[in-house]
This record gives sequence, structure tokens and C-alpha cells, in this order.
Amino acid sequence: MNEHNIRDVVIVGGGTAGWMAAAAFSRFLNNGYTRITLIESDEIGTVGVGEATIPPILRFNQMIGLDENEFLAATGGTFKLGIEFVDWGGLGERYFHPFGNFAQDLQGVHFHQLYLRERARRPMPDIADWSMSAVAAKHGKFGRPSPNARTPVRELFYAFHFDAGLYAQLLRRLSEARGIVRVEGKISDVTLRPEDGFVQSVTLADGRTVAGDLFIDCSGFRGLLIEEALNTGYEDWRHWLPCDRAVAVPSANVGAPDPFTRSTARSAGWQWRIPLQHRTGNGLVYCSDFLDDEMAEQQLLGALEGPALADPRRLRFTTGRRRESWSRNVVALGLSGGFLEPLESTSIHLIQSGIARLIALFPDKRFDPIERLEYNRQMRDLYEDVRDFIILHYKATTRTDSPFWNQVRTMDVPESLAHKMALFAHKGRLFREGNELFTTTSWVAVCLGQHIVPREHEPAADALDERLVAEALEQMRHGYWETAQQMPTHAEFLARIAPQPAPVGVAPAAEPLPVFAFTEEDPFGQPGAPV
Repeated sequence: MNEHNIRDVVIVGGGTAGWMAAAAFSRFLNNGYTRITLIESDEIGTVGVGEATIPPILRFNQMIGLDENEFLAATGGTFKLGIEFVDWGGLGERYFHPFGNFAQDLQGVHFHQLYLRERARRPMPDIADWSMSAVAAKHGKFGRPSPNARTPVRELFYAFHFDAGLYAQLLRRLSEARGIVRVEGKISDVTLRPEDGFVQSVTLADGRTVAGDLFIDCSGFRGLLIEEALNTGYEDWRHWLPCDRAVAVPSANVGAPDPFTRSTARSAGWQWRIPLQHRTGNGLVYCSDFLDDEMAEQQLLGALEGPALADPRRLRFTTGRRRESWSRNVVALGLSGGFLEPLESTSIHLIQSGIARLIALFPDKRFDPIERLEYNRQMRDLYEDVRDFIILHYKATTRTDSPFWNQVRTMDVPESLAHKMALFAHKGRLFREGNELFTTTSWVAVCLGQHIVPREHEPAADALDERLVAEALEQMRHGYWETAQQMPTHAEFLARIAPQPAPVGVAPAAEPLPVFAFTEEDPFGQPGAPV
């Protein structure tokens, strides 16, 4: 340690963002001299509607030392293999955006290029038939592949659905056990250093003062430090993403939970459906220019599959991001840093990415500007990449049935997105440069699912023998189907690894069916060692 090392990190706000930061810092800043304090008030609620994730959450949970089975049991979690989109490309249509890849490239040619060539020659099943995650999801199956699993099992990628409030509680227990200090209280004042405008301390309503070297703003939409104290500014993206309201409500399960999220396009926005073990999360994201709050609430309640378990909760937001995620000695995480509607389940990932980048660029008390500039550049690029992918869902539609869809279908889009769409529409080309969140598979799934069908394919695809390619495609498709049939159902798998406690007065279930490890020796899910 030297005189410049950060001694005190203060996290302002709890919830998912605050406790994710605390859990990560308790692991990576456990250096003997850095103290972590988290301030939150039980009087202040959290948004807590984000319950669906994407595969990088596995790395975060492993990084902080969470056992996956214990995590799922503690949070009522389920597995997620992708997102089903209903009525987005057109009314009555649906497609699946899977995790993982579409089959295997052949001789250096992207699989989707070969698929496009075959599709031009003959009728073809949906491209989702060549995704292990999509095929398993379609049949309600799940199996957790072992590290040495063979193709096609190793092509199954997954994330989770979970109760965000229970996740925050789990992270709190872990963080406090590792020495994180929680302070209960509401912040009434923020003191800035007169010489440079850095945050010096925060004052609680009862008069206590908490000083720090580095402050993490997890105060939600309000942006207590990053905006109210430092006036960082906000980039408003409503001209591309006009939805500005949401209403959310949990409902009772009416069957076994599906291993995927569902997003259903409505007249002025879209509805999410997130199945947990103990309930289903539901919400309607909408544009207030086209739908009022009362009608939105009625529309959501009328579309529930099971009885509502609570009163609907209304939210207001402005899509966009802070002009700087890191300003002076304040780093904003979660809703303090910006908001992108949870259409592709990126809210928790943006928190995770902000934490990882901060640890990689962790400053000392001198706060070299180069670290802050690099952090802001990386976070800006990430937000804009996610923004463009979400806009794609609105722009690429054939719907003309409501003023909302007419507006988003005909709107101008960012040049970065317009370029990608034009490149794909010509010969199906996509160039991902290594830092983007969404892979070629993701872009192909949405573009083809919403009628951006390339006029041609890459010439390189024509170099491969047509008969051999057709045979290879059919062999791969059959392999995915056959593997899915060997898997346990999603419900069977959950019952084995992360059972929820039985309600009072209900007898425990019989011994659950075995679930299977997909190993090198046993690649197709035959009964083997329990996972």
C-alpha cells in the first residue's frame, strides 16, 4: 500500500446494482486496506423488475463465488435458453433468438451463409432448427453440459431468470460475510471538495457523515451523485426508443416454467413474460404518446396467464445514458448510469460490465484522467451497441396496424445501425469486432425473424459442394433434435438441482427423476452421473 491507494469506497444505494458491486468488490478489493461501505434505506424501494439475464451472468456468479444450484434455489431461478419474440415482424408471427450459435461453420464459411444459399434453392425449416438452445427450448428441455461435452451438447448456452429482490438479498448476505459494511439511512446532503468539485462525503438524515475516496452511484433513476451533485448530463434516446413507461405485475404459474423469456409486441409497445419457479414476472413497456396508463394496466392484466399476485406497479423512464458513466470520483452503475428497455435482458449485464471495467481500470486517489476517459469510452460503446440492437427490433417490422408501429417502422435510425442493416440486406454480411455484446447469431436471428432477408449470399458459399452441404445441414439438424429428446425436461432438471420448499401442509414430492451430465463419454444425455 502507498499513500495514493484508495482507502474508502462508498456505494450509494442497494438493490441489484449496489449489491452486485459490493459482492464483486468484496472479492477483488480484499487487499487489507480498502474499506467498502454501502448506504441504503429500507424506506426507499428498488425497481427490481429485471429478472432475465444473458449468458455472461454465469461468469459474474462464478467470479464472486456463488454456487449455481444454491443461487437458483435461493432466488426461485429458472434456466433461460433465449427469447421468443411474438408479433414483432408481423401479427401472428414468432421467432426465437437463441443463446449460442447456429450450427457450425463449414470450411471457413459462416453457417448462416450456407443456410441462405440453401434457402434460395429449396424450402427450408426455420434457422432456429440449427440451434441447440432453440431446439431444447422448443421442447421444454434442459441439460447442463459438462466442460468436456461434445457437439452438439456443448453448443447449448444458457442464462437465468430469477427474482431480482431475492438475488440482492443473497448478494447482501455474501458481501456482509466478507466484511462489507452496510449503513442504514437516507442521504440528505452531498458535500463537494471546494478545490476540484469531487465528492467528499454524504450526510445522512440523522446527521451522520460518510466520507470516501471513490463513490459508486447506485441510487436509481434519480442519479443522486452523478446527476444531482455533479450535473453530468443525460443523452436522451427517445427519438429512437420512444417507449417511456412500464407497468409490472407478478402472476401465479399455470404450468411448468418454460426455459425461455417471451416478448410479445402490443399495439404501443411490448409485454414480457419471465417464468420463475414460484411465480411469473410480467410487464408492459409502452409509449405514453399512444397509450395511457390506465389502458396499459388493463391491457397487461387482461393478458396474464394466471391470477395476479400483487397490485400493478407503474414506472416512468427516459431511454438514454449519462454523458459520462464516470465523472470526477463518482461511477454510476445501473439505472443511475442510464436506461435501455429490457427487451434483450441487458439491464443486469450493463451493471456487470460496469463493475468489471471499473475493477480493470481501478484508480488511485490521483484519479488519472486516462482511466476515466477509457472507462467512459468503453461504456459508451457498450450502451450504443445495445441501443442499436434494440432499435433494430422496432425498425425491422412489417406491422402497419397502429400509429406506434408506423412511427418506429418509418423512423430514421443511427448511422451505425443503418450501415449494419444495409450490409446484411445485401449479402448477409455481419462484422463483429470482438467488443460487441451481441454476436452474429443474435443479429441473424432478429434480422431473419423480422424479414430482413439478404438479396444474395456471399460468393464463398458457392465454393462448397451443394449435395455435401445439404447433407451436412440435415445431419446437424437431426443431431440437435435427437439430443433434445434425450434431455430431461426443464422442470425435471430444476426439481433435481434447485427444488423450491414445498408450501406448508403439502407433502414433499417423490424422489425426482435423474438429470444427466453430458460428458465426453456419454455425449447424448444417456443416464449417467447426476449433475
